[in-house]
Amino acid sequence: MEFVLHILAGAVVGFAIGLSGVGGGSLMTPLLLLFGYSAPVAIGTDLLYAAITKAGGALSHHRRGNVDWKIVLLLASGSIPVSILLHGTLLNSAFQESPEFEELLTLSLGVMLITTAIILIFKDKMRSSAVEEKPEFFMQPVHRYRAAVTLVMGLLLGVCVTLSSVGAGAFGAAILLMIYSQTTAVRIIGTDIAHAVPLTFIAGLGYLLAGYVDLMLLVSLLLGSLPAIHVGSRISNQVPDRYLLTLLTAILLSLGFYYILF
Repeated sequence: MEFVLHILAGAVVGFAIGLSGVGGGSLMTPLLLLFGYSAPVAIGTDLLYAAITKAGGALSHHRRGNVDWKIVLLLASGSIPVSILLHGTLLNSAFQESPEFEELLTLSLGVMLITTAIILIFKDKMRSSAVEEKPEFFMQPVHRYRAAVTLVMGLLLGVCVTLSSVGAGAFGAAILLMIYSQTTAVRIIGTDIAHAVPLTFIAGLGYLLAGYVDLMLLVSLLLGSLPAIHVGSRISNQVPDRYLLTLLTAILLSLGFYYILF
């Protein structure tokens, strides 16, 4: 019965991903916590789930020429080493056995859920401001030193994703939209997904090696989500974005404040 429940959970999240492109870490990890899994198991399992579900999307975007591999390399040059460093120091030490470890992960999750919700609210404004280079004192240096800023943002993404499983999707895309404002949205999304695959895989692998991934849970989630993602993507054009994003934003804000305050 539990296996079937997990398949259904995977289907629900997969359907949400197909509809909106949001939901991998921001919906799956809270759902696993609701099922009673510890924060490390929920985050670790979700990271590998994200790596597998995003791999197909990355390949599809690559075939269509929608991936800028130079940007992917710059991001990964920051995110992958910092993820490995976190696993080598913080996650594979005596600290992981303490209550503070789980508190750190749930706090990180809460912060990233709220951040993702804010990005969903202001994404159009952020895009237009970046194109117009406003505010100038901020955007002009960002565009002038794109490579260095991209590397630093990769470091930030590595920390956020490794500690919370959230950030490789909407957060990563928002960062790229500001840095590369003249790049088409579909190319930004393809590049973001292509970077998310190795980052979530490496971060998830660290949790797996530390014993924090439930492989049967992972299989059941994938069984439900993979077909549901396809169904959601096929009908996404029939669902008004405004209502969908409003619902998602409300859910993410509620969950974010819950994990921070409680």
